[in-house]
Amino acid sequence: MTTSIGDTLAQYKIIPVLVLEDLESGLRRCELLCECGLPVAEITFRTKAAESIIREASRRFPEMFIGAGTILNTADLHRAFDAGAKFAVAPGFNPAVVGEAMKNGYAFAPGICTPSEIEQAYELGCRFFKFFPAEAAGGVKMLKSIAAPYKHLGIKFMPTGGVTIDNAADWLAVPEVSAAGGTWLNKADAEGIRKAVALAKSL
Repeated sequence: MTTSIGDTLAQYKIIPVLVLEDLESGLRRCELLCECGLPVAEITFRTKAAESIIREASRRFPEMFIGAGTILNTADLHRAFDAGAKFAVAPGFNPAVVGEAMKNGYAFAPGICTPSEIEQAYELGCRFFKFFPAEAAGGVKMLKSIAAPYKHLGIKFMPTGGVTIDNAADWLAVPEVSAAGGTWLNKADAEGIRKAVALAKSL
């Protein structure tokens, strides 16, 4: 189930990570992403508006693959999917949240940055992981090192945190990386979004 998240996100390669404060500006951001050829987003649950933005954006922009980020508890997990999220991710590995996601068939990726977290989440059914905080945790070299023992398992990663337009290609060159989380796209203009789309298409 979770492998399919990686497969779908791999079609876009760069995933905008959005912190949106209100419904109106959030919908404008989603519209701009669609117009510029990047109809995908992780809308973080760090703001009160996140749930309503996911619900309305899912209705207005059915072509978008919208996910929820910063899912820290089971209540927010259900709220996100009830609002229309197609996937959800977290900055860390919470066994209770992972267990609830698996029980309900939700496409969910916990955050990991150690082999122990990978093994525990894998045991619960996860096959796709958010590597966070990507740069601060050791960058590309670190991810290659912790992914190496698990190559035979076919697991995939989405590094997020410190990924930029300048280093995204380095991350996406790692075979185990399906996509990279682009926090810089939270406020990028149309030119910046198109630059990310062009980079993704070139890889």
